Amino acid sequence: MSKLPLALLPDEYAVCQLQHWSQAPDGVGEALFCLTQTADEISLVCRQDVVPDDVKVELGWRAFVVQGQLDFALIGILAKLTTALAEHGVSVFAISTFNTDYLLVRTTDLEKAKLALAPIAKIA
Repeated sequence: MSKLPLALLPDEYAVCQLQHWSQAPDGVGEALFCLTQTADEISLVCRQDVVPDDVKVELGWRAFVVQGQLDFALIGILAKLTTALAEHGVSVFAISTFNTDYLLVRTTDLEKAKLALAPIAKIA
C-alpha cells in the first residue's frame, strides 16, 4: 500500500469550549474552522489568533490533513494514523469532514508526530 498523502497546515490552532454559539468568531474563512454541538457542549477548533474571549481553551495545536477526497467505503484510515501516533505517545484531536480527516497534535509533539507518521504517510 502506498503512503497516505498528508499536509501539515501552517497555522497554530486552539480547541475551545463555548457556552453559546454567539461566542464563535464570525466569517473567519480559513483552512480549518470546526464548530460542533452536542447535547452537552459546543466545541470550536480555530486558529489560535481568533480564539474568542472568555472561553475554556487548549492552545498549541498543529493540524495534519489527509489530502484528497476519501471514499466512505475506505476502512481504517483514521485508525492507522491514530495507532501510529498512539504508539509514539502522541495525543490526537481528530476531526472528520465529508471529504477527509484532520488530525491535530500538540505543537510540542509535532516532531514526534512526524516521526511516527513517516512510515505510513508522505507529509507535504
